[in-house]
Amino acid sequence: MENIVEQRVCLKFCVSNDISCGESLKMLRNTYGEWCISKTRAYEWYKAFKEGREVVVDLPRSGRPSTATTKENIDKIKKLVLENRRMSLRELASEVNISFKSVHNILIHILGMKRVAARLVPKELNFVQRAQRKHVAEDLVSRASTDPTFMKRIITGDETWVYEYDMQTSQQSSEWRLENEPKPKKPRQSRSKIKGETVNKEYYLGVIKRLRESIRRKRPDLWQHNSWMLHHDNAPSHTAIIVKEFLAKNSTKVLDQAPYSPDIAPSDFFYFPS
Repeated sequence: MENIVEQRVCLKFCVSNDISCGESLKMLRNTYGEWCISKTRAYEWYKAFKEGREVVVDLPRSGRPSTATTKENIDKIKKLVLENRRMSLRELASEVNISFKSVHNILIHILGMKRVAARLVPKELNFVQRAQRKHVAEDLVSRASTDPTFMKRIITGDETWVYEYDMQTSQQSSEWRLENEPKPKKPRQSRSKIKGETVNKEYYLGVIKRLRESIRRKRPDLWQHNSWMLHHDNAPSHTAIIVKEFLAKNSTKVLDQAPYSPDIAPSDFFYFPS
């Protein structure tokens, strides 16, 4: 409400300085962005000030006074939303026993909140997985800080899935948040039902054999001293016995990968979110 009154004051100032309504509205939009009043309201208030109106707040209306937007209702809605960010407008209206529009006005214009969709994260880790992730990350940092050639000796790669839209819509996963609050999180999207070539242990073993040959030809410095290191994730095809036996037989060093931590593997990012 304070934001709206402030914009009316700006309009009144523009009228006093003979600035056109169109130019005044343009300045309001540049300043207030999505919170700017509508074009219709701007022209209505501009005309009223032009005709001599002095008051910038709404005048008392005849008929039954509105009692929905009270401090008590505002506090109730604020408490409910903080307890459950996913409550819908209708659920809030039912809980507080006021109209749908009154709830919307309190959330948007008084509390300054808006509905935002969740930010995707691969998976929520448990305390054991978080500890392992910390250990792996610290080990990588320690190696990189003591060995200048460490990062140059890592060979990494990964297959990828193309992901379809999540079954849970953005609206369903959205929550009420203040402007300076971070977005919520939700689990990863479901995999596409369109299949390409299946990456099983036999296929991946062939990939590793071709990789070794490529390193022999393209990175003879690493091949000569067997100083290269393989970094891949914990996919079943990567951790299969035949793959591990082949890597052990050829003395291939493998870096640890924490569970459900795609950001640790440099190649494991989603270029196509949907």
